[in-house]
Amino acid sequence: MAEAENKEIYSIDHSKQVVAQPGNKEAVDLWRKVTLQLVSNGGFDLSARQLAILLVIYSDEGNHTVKSLAERLNITKPPICRALDSLSKHNLAKRRVDPEDRRVVYIEPTQAGYDYLAHFSQNIMDKLSEL
Repeated sequence: MAEAENKEIYSIDHSKQVVAQPGNKEAVDLWRKVTLQLVSNGGFDLSARQLAILLVIYSDEGNHTVKSLAERLNITKPPICRALDSLSKHNLAKRRVDPEDRRVVYIEPTQAGYDYLAHFSQNIMDKLSEL
């Protein structure tokens, strides 16, 4: 048991040292400030997975499907569907059935999603200027 505790302490100490290195500390601090600002503004509290999906939908060119998003993020389709349910609920993304092949459902951006990411990116720039 003591050996396991020593390994955990070493791991924590090592991680603290990595975070404290020049550049890393600022990056973590920036991420903390941006995240706190997003959560404290009463906006949508997106998970890391939801945010990653949203960024892919809005940043990567081409059509997006559950399958393509799962491949892009290297996860299975069910968590993509759950995340899309939440994003759709907040109108940050929408599903559109292909009229020529109803088995295909495209995931598309919305104006609210663009607005969210505009606010998100402005928040990053604001917090970056504070460093």
